[in-house]
Amino acid sequence: MIRLEKRRQPSTFWSAMAPLLAVLLTMIVGGAMFAALGVDPVAAIRTIFWDPLFNPQFASYSRPQLLVKAGPLILIAIGLSLGFRAGVWNIGAEGQYIMGAICGAGAGLIFYPSESVLIFPMMVIAGGLGGWAWAMIPALFKTRFGTNEILVSLMLVYVAESILASVSSGLLRNPEGMGFPGSRNLAQWDASANRELISGTGMHWGVVAAFIAVILAYVLLSRHILGFQVRLSGAAPKAARLAGVSPARIVIFCLGTAGALAGAAGLFEVAGPAGQISIDFNSGYGFTAIIVAFLGRLHPVGILFAGLLMALTYIGGELAQLMLGVPGASIQLFQGMLLFFLLGVDVFTHYRLRPTAREPA
Repeated sequence: MIRLEKRRQPSTFWSAMAPLLAVLLTMIVGGAMFAALGVDPVAAIRTIFWDPLFNPQFASYSRPQLLVKAGPLILIAIGLSLGFRAGVWNIGAEGQYIMGAICGAGAGLIFYPSESVLIFPMMVIAGGLGGWAWAMIPALFKTRFGTNEILVSLMLVYVAESILASVSSGLLRNPEGMGFPGSRNLAQWDASANRELISGTGMHWGVVAAFIAVILAYVLLSRHILGFQVRLSGAAPKAARLAGVSPARIVIFCLGTAGALAGAAGLFEVAGPAGQISIDFNSGYGFTAIIVAFLGRLHPVGILFAGLLMALTYIGGELAQLMLGVPGASIQLFQGMLLFFLLGVDVFTHYRLRPTAREPA
């Protein structure tokens, strides 16, 4: 017989190895899934992880796309990780991402066709505030009425999607779009466009903001008293309260920060790669960022690399669908396996396997 025995201290070895082992297990089980679908598993794994970076036929297009896809994932995941460290479970970043895009795009379109240099910075601020305001709903419900932030933030995603569909067909619809839903193309309006900063790299202001967020989050968690309070609230809530840490303040800070970063990510996306507010604007970045946060061990530097890895699966998955005919749903399942196996392997960070002697009948 084998039983799980709790470790006195979390294992540093397993903490470091868990993400790597989760990726390896995802490749193995994912390969078996592709084989069951009638696709060569080796070709599928190679197409997802190797071809976007090193295949000369695709690399010139895929490499810049790596930063384009990773930017919003990293930016959202950094905000989520602060809350997860404090035990504040914000599952509604997708809604905050959508509302940030709507508010930011709306703030800019008010001034169309002005070419003022102030329009894009104003849109970024409006996008961040839109995401922050949407995150304040579950924050206030939790601090005032003790509701569960998981349920409230998640349900608000569907409300945000309904608002997105409404404004795409109504308030923000392009008056010159011949009645079709969708706003003006912000990427084609110089004052609002989030253009590539270095040609051929995919680097735009959203990617810059993501790198800045990584640095600031690292400094906050390792050098600032607020970061210590965040970590203490998650590790030992009772000790945090005895130390004078306000639980309500931590909840508002964590949810507000996550909402602002998700909202800014939505604005950078709608003013750049997506280009316009449309019914199908939301791409699931808010949910995928949860995987990125945990795959990066809730550490800013880890999230940076996890975001790049997840972006690689997005790009490689699109290539696999195009070149091998892999179903899109299987790529989403493949991405979900990363979190599944990470949570499974992570058990060994806190527990060890112990054989037990069989008791005589």
